Formats: sequence, C-alpha cells, structure tokens
Amino acid sequence: MTPTLPGLLCLGLSVSLGTQVQAGTLPKPTLWAEPGPLVTWNSSVTIWCQGTLGDQKFHLVKEGRQTPWDRLSPLEAGDKAKFSIPYMTQDYTGRYRCYCISPSGRSEPSDTLELVVTGGSGKPSLLTPQGPVVASGQSLTLQCRSAISYDRFALAKEGARVLRQRPAWQPQAGLSQAHFPLGQVSGLHGGRYRCYGGHNLSSLWSAPSDPLDILVAGWFPATPSLSVQPGPSVAAGQNVTLLCRSWVPMDTFLLSKEGAAHPPLRLRSQPRAGQNQAQFSMGPVTSAHGGTYRCYGSLSRDPYLLSQPSQPLELEISGPADTIRPSQNQPDPTSASPRQDYTVGNIVRMAVAALILLGLGILLFEVQHGHGGTQDAARS
Repeated sequence: MTPTLPGLLCLGLSVSLGTQVQAGTLPKPTLWAEPGPLVTWNSSVTIWCQGTLGDQKFHLVKEGRQTPWDRLSPLEAGDKAKFSIPYMTQDYTGRYRCYCISPSGRSEPSDTLELVVTGGSGKPSLLTPQGPVVASGQSLTLQCRSAISYDRFALAKEGARVLRQRPAWQPQAGLSQAHFPLGQVSGLHGGRYRCYGGHNLSSLWSAPSDPLDILVAGWFPATPSLSVQPGPSVAAGQNVTLLCRSWVPMDTFLLSKEGAAHPPLRLRSQPRAGQNQAQFSMGPVTSAHGGTYRCYGSLSRDPYLLSQPSQPLELEISGPADTIRPSQNQPDPTSASPRQDYTVGNIVRMAVAALILLGLGILLFEVQHGHGGTQDAARS
C-alpha cells in the first residue's frame, strides 16, 4: 500500500508531475526539509513549501505518483505549508516538488527536493587535503572514503537544502572513495559537513561520517597577535602557554597548527586591559608539540568565518639534558679497564712461566748432580 502523510487533510485540486495544467504568473515556491534531506531511519522530518501571500492551497507531489502526495492550506493565512513525516522509512524516500494554487492560477513547480533515509552501518570518513582552515579564494575539495565497497557517496552540509552525490571509484580492492570539488572558497563554504555511502540497488544510505568543520579565514580584516611563554624554544617537559590577543572584539579564538589533521582548538575570549584574549595552555610538552602555529578570531553569529591569521609562531621543543652513565661515557672507578685486565693476566702468565722454568732448573740440577755421584762411586 502506498504510504500517505499521517494526520494531514487532503483537499483541493489533484495535480501530479505528469498532469499538464496551464501555469499562471505566480513565482515558483521554495521547498525544503527540516532538519535536512538526509533523515535517520524512524526519525521525524518536516517538509516546508513556501509561496506568496494569497495562495490558497499547497500541493506536494512525489515523483512516480499520479496523484498529489498531500495538499494543505497555508498556516494561519501565511505564505507556507507544513508537511510532516513522523517516522522516516524507505517508503518516503524520493524526489518531491510542490505547487501553489491561488485565484490567479497555479505556480511553477518548485525545485526538486530529494529525501533519503540513513542509518545503515559502515560510516565513511570525510577529510580535506587542504586542512580544516582554508583561505577565501582557495580551491577546496572534500574526500569521502570507506573500507566498504560503496557504489556512490553523498555530501551534505548542515543547514543546506542541496545534497551532492557522486559515483564511487575504487583505488584498490575493498576500498571506495569519491571527491567533491567545491571550487574557490567563499563565505558560503564555511560550515559543518558529513558524507554517506550507498549502494545502487538500495535507497538506504550509511550512517553519517564524523562531522568536518570547514573554516574560512580572512573573512573580516581583524588580525590577532600570537605570543608564547616562556619563549619559542623550550625543553621537553616544560609547560607552555600560547596567548592570542586582539584589539578588535572577538567572541572566540582558534589556535591552529600547520599540518595538523585535528580541528583547531577553540576558547572563548576574555577581556583584559582593553583587549580580548585567550590563553592556550600546553604541557608538559613533547616533541609532538613542536611546529608552526597561527591564531584566528571569530564571532558567535557565524562561527565558521574567521579573521585574518596571526603571524606564524614557530615553537621548538628540545630534548632534556643528556644523562651521562659511567658505563657508556667515562671509566667506572669500581671496575678495571680492559688494559688493566690484560696487564694482570700477563703478570700471572709470566709468574707461572717463571715457576715452571724454576722447577725445570731444579730437576735438571738434581739429574746432573746424581749422575756425577754415580761416576765417582764407579772410579773408587
């Protein structure tokens, strides 16, 4: 049985995508979904159709159906209607459009809204080679990858009404990925992104990837300063504080490390001596903390748009002082050196040889003495 939207009253004209009806001069309405076009299995979603004041009916149609999915009057004599789906399943996936009916005729159809359901296993990963902080005007590409052989990937931006889809390709057996070129960066690119994997024979998409925040730097002219205490070169094991400051009011400061895959650190700014500042404490530091740092400022009304970057700060981490061990670097007074060992051995060997020679001398003397005594006895 074809599902219908529960609890909604179906009234008015029947208009489908395949019906030829003379359109009036009304502009096309706007169609969107809240919280978004990708809906978790069994969760609720609301579809909004917004036209102009004076519209008497709003018609929601689904691709493949010959009759309207539903029809509603505007809310409180306003300019939009609300279509609710309390429990999202695969039956509600598909492409939707809406029309407005008024005394002057029917509007043009809205742009297409595609609803998809998510909640499968095997969430992919989303990353960008440029890093999470990008400069305005820089080229931006997002990459969606998975150890599962998906046939396609979808990219969604939080709050956006457009779902980007691209076919997957396999760099090697058992892996799949897709690249989403977004062009040159502007303020519109700042936001939170997720990607999904899917198979061609199923309308169910995977669980979402972990969110990726794209931050656009240089969107407003303020430039914070970055300093370090106790200094830019410290020994491993010390505590280090990076101080980000600005004379221009900032709500938040962000500390970014060049080449780091993790998102920048965020701290609320604190007023001090007429400036706004934030202290990023690290320690005890290791060699992994070394690198080039920059800080940015942002405002609460749009946290994904950042200030100009501070001047880069190079943090150098040196190793602790070497510990000299006697057995490795200097003689141990409690043990004999190899030369001393050899000398003692030679003395022992010489003493043994001398004793042997002395014994042989004694034996020879006794033999000669005994032989001489025998000869004397014979003569007498």
